[in-house]
Amino acid sequence: MQIEVLKSKIHRVKVTGADLDYIGSITIDEDLLEAAQMIEGEKVSIVDVNNGERFETYIIKGKRKSGAIVLNGPAARKVQKGDIIIIISYALMDFEEAKTFKPSIIFPNETTNLIE
Repeated sequence: MQIEVLKSKIHRVKVTGADLDYIGSITIDEDLLEAAQMIEGEKVSIVDVNNGERFETYIIKGKRKSGAIVLNGPAARKVQKGDIIIIISYALMDFEEAKTFKPSIIFPNETTNLIE
């Protein structure tokens, strides 16, 4: 049996932009992606702490050390610049493997979105 479990989480980062006229996705600083063990194109769930919105999209790699957290396309309507969000990815794995799996959870600086 396989189950879906938390794989990675970027906990509490500030939205730096929202670009409605883009195809779709979330742009995330490359340093944050590496630290959280996430990759470009990966499906993620977004939780907006400010308004309670929850939605899914995919990752686009942003400029390293930029602190970029930009919601693109229709997702831009669900957030405001300055909102605090949580970015979560999940993985399917064998039930027994899931019992010992340790997710990658990072806590960037909430003001700059940089890893300290």
